[in-house]
Amino acid sequence: MKLYPAIERAGFFVALIAVLVLALLPASRLEQFGLNIGFHSDKLNHASAFAVLTFLGILGWPQRKAWVVIFLALVGGAIEVLQGTSLIARDLDILDWVADCLGISCGLIAVVGLRRIVGRQG
Repeated sequence: MKLYPAIERAGFFVALIAVLVLALLPASRLEQFGLNIGFHSDKLNHASAFAVLTFLGILGWPQRKAWVVIFLALVGGAIEVLQGTSLIARDLDILDWVADCLGISCGLIAVVGLRRIVGRQG
């Protein structure tokens, strides 16, 4: 299923940049710039961000599902490692990475659901 892969790819990169900025800015900078957005649950923020990234990534690169999943799992892990550095001064939390992986799973499920809906209509 191809909807508009160029749009999904652009959306993926915009979302990836946004996630990286939100995840890697020190918490004090987020508040200073008014970027302290999201859900009240940090784990829900992680899961929802990676669900959106997975959804857009798989729609943008439908033949590269495994690549998208592996890439995003590695990005989630790298974010956690970087958050644990003194430069960023946030918490390294393995459960955040687990939430990222659950979000990736949710994104996969959403793509499957969309494909079934579109398949029934077309």
